[in-house]
Amino acid sequence: MKLTPKGQATRQRIIEGAAEYLRGNSPGSVTLDDVGAVTRTSKGQIFHYFPDGKEGLLLAVARYEADGVLTDQEPHLSALDSWESWTAWRDSVVARYRAQGRHCPLGALMDQMSGSPGTAEVITELLGQWQRAIRAGVVSMQGSGQVRADLDPDRTAAAFVAGIQGGVQVLRATGRSDQLEASFDLLIDYLRRA
Repeated sequence: MKLTPKGQATRQRIIEGAAEYLRGNSPGSVTLDDVGAVTRTSKGQIFHYFPDGKEGLLLAVARYEADGVLTDQEPHLSALDSWESWTAWRDSVVARYRAQGRHCPLGALMDQMSGSPGTAEVITELLGQWQRAIRAGVVSMQGSGQVRADLDPDRTAAAFVAGIQGGVQVLRATGRSDQLEASFDLLIDYLRRA
């Protein structure tokens, strides 16, 4: 759908409002009335910008939140070429999740849309992009001789993604970042020794 700049701004405001609502303490099962109330838009406007209704809106929110996960890790994620850059990336990710506490936007959205094939695709693509960026960092470190050449960059990157996500889930449940920090520290230490 081709939108005017004003239409694009309205659509984005609806997405951001829905995302903020989903990050709340107890959003329950979000309705279009809820989104309309927090974004000051009518149901007609919501359906104008999201013809598929709630599922289309939540899919747009999933894309928005997924983009944010990677954007929030920059410029570090794209420049994992020294031990200092790996530490800076680690610190920025831990700080981001600590600040969010139990309110992980992507986790809240996954809770809302469990079983939706569109959201599963968005999450799969996000995790794939994230893993490829970490893999590029491992390969860069191998190229400069800082990491052993026979280390499998794909498996290592997959371990980072799994460790981070596991740590985030524990943080969501307990409010503590200890496991997230431990995962990062052990994996970076593994890289240093490889």
